[in-house]
Amino acid sequence: MARVPLIDPDDRPELAELAGRIRGKRRGNVINVYRTLLHSPPLAESWFDHINQVRWGTGLDGRLRELVIIRMGHLVGSAYVLRQHVPRLAEAEGVSRAECDALEDWSPSDFFDARERAALAFVDAMTVSPEVPDAAFDPLRDHFDDRGIVELGVMIAAYIAHSRLLQALEVDLEPAV
Repeated sequence: MARVPLIDPDDRPELAELAGRIRGKRRGNVINVYRTLLHSPPLAESWFDHINQVRWGTGLDGRLRELVIIRMGHLVGSAYVLRQHVPRLAEAEGVSRAECDALEDWSPSDFFDARERAALAFVDAMTVSPEVPDAAFDPLRDHFDDRGIVELGVMIAAYIAHSRLLQALEVDLEPAV
């Protein structure tokens, strides 16, 4: 059970506009992370705007985005993130269920190309420590320009923060679909 009660935005008319924006990007729902964040509407709105910019406002393709998010979810043990992305969001971006499963230990898998492997190594390094060794960073240069590296790093950091908050507040999982 969540450590902070979930807010039903339909019971709070002052949240109608923000809830409408959230529903517009979240398949018609106000998912539990936002129902938690609505305790502070300015932070809920800021978080919503930031995470949507990270998801859709970069030059990174959807497949890579889902690989990164799912790998990070495995690393931090975020059942919430995994439930949100596997399989529905991942499959919509061309990531198969077998590839999602392989992300638990991606290194021996043949599913991922050199670009994806470089990104996944960066995810691993950033998630386990703020110190990223050159061996995990340098291969990025073969596949990403400076903007791509920054966007990838911000996406990883944003989802690490996202997951940590969900876990710390024990935000309830969404119902399985």
